[in-house]
Amino acid sequence: MSKADPCPKSAVSHGVGVAGLVGLAVWTLVARHYGMNGPNAGLTAVVACGVPMVLWSLIVDKVHRHASTGIDWAAPPRPLRAVLDTSIVKIAGLWSTWLAIAIFYSIARWYWSGNYRFSMDLFLNAAPWLLAASVPYILWIDRRLIEPRDATYSFGQWVIGGAAGAPDMSEVANHARAWAVKGFFLAFMISIVPGNFASVVEWRISDAVAHPVALAGFLIAVMFMVDVCMATVGYILTFKPLDSHIRTANPYLSGWLAALICYPPFVLMGNGGPLDYHAGGAEWDVWTQGSTVLQWLLGGWLVLLTAIYAWATVAFGIRFSNLTHRGILTHGPYRWTRHPAYLSKNLFWWFASLPFLTVSGSITDMVRNCAMLGLTNAVYYWRAKTEEKHLSADPAYRGYSAWMERHAPVPRFFAWATGRNQDAHLREQPAE
Repeated sequence: MSKADPCPKSAVSHGVGVAGLVGLAVWTLVARHYGMNGPNAGLTAVVACGVPMVLWSLIVDKVHRHASTGIDWAAPPRPLRAVLDTSIVKIAGLWSTWLAIAIFYSIARWYWSGNYRFSMDLFLNAAPWLLAASVPYILWIDRRLIEPRDATYSFGQWVIGGAAGAPDMSEVANHARAWAVKGFFLAFMISIVPGNFASVVEWRISDAVAHPVALAGFLIAVMFMVDVCMATVGYILTFKPLDSHIRTANPYLSGWLAALICYPPFVLMGNGGPLDYHAGGAEWDVWTQGSTVLQWLLGGWLVLLTAIYAWATVAFGIRFSNLTHRGILTHGPYRWTRHPAYLSKNLFWWFASLPFLTVSGSITDMVRNCAMLGLTNAVYYWRAKTEEKHLSADPAYRGYSAWMERHAPVPRFFAWATGRNQDAHLREQPAE
């Protein structure tokens, strides 16, 4: 890597994720010591990793001073009367958005059973507090925003009608997409937090270290817990003073289709789904029975892949979210590849499920499982490309992507493997 061609600066620092990991680790140890494995303990884990990340972002990184927040802290706040009309329209837009999400939850009955019920109960309890807090928050932030008439304002105009003026429909659409992302994915993430946290707290260390398969299972559970808690924080903390607000939500239908078919209730890869690749198969621990060396090697490789997957989420700090642009990441595993989570996840599935082996002995199952997992990989490739298409509207992402083609090991490996000519990218490198 040449000093004349440095990696573009990341929108998030390393310290944010590290601070979150420390907070989560401390709470996990406390919960394990006292046997706290219930849903509220899991929710507390989200708070335990979220609070340190917020403090680091504000105190160390001073993200509230970034120009991308749209806030001018140097100028005196506007008088309340100067922003009151605008704020009322925004409050109407925000409350209408929450009402629409609540109606969707009511219609979609899967939200009222199983793990999702915890999310719904939490939202019902939080609703009065959110409604009350939203009024002073909007009045406060509007007095400091350089341009308070944002996407929420446009949506409020659209809700109220002609009395509030003609809305910017592109901003209305972006507001709707951003809140659709948050409404859909936050409910899902909160629903799986308790189970993932309990899966770590309930492990007995003596059992975890009994043999390599158990140790791998424990460490993988820890990585997934980290991923889920960190990602949940990201979906919650979409605030301009934290510079973690959603700049844009993916405007392409293909991007939404590619993402949604990977999550319930639309998931296609689950048991019995059209892309289920487990027919007549078994997991890696079955095929490594009787070979301790192979268990250590394959188990260690799966733990490493899961660690990269979790690291990719940790790197986001408080900004993780599907289908959105919240700043361009260039640090951590994002210096190796533009899509470390997708790459590690899909490799994990091949080595964990070994679809070319079946306990049924059926060649048909082998062929089908490999084909279905291949199609699953193709879905994630599709997701990656739709994300790149969305983010490429930002010059910062185009600069990062070009730098990756010149320097990052994974893009350069695939360029070599596929015979693509790198000369065009190398010519973009600044002269010494």
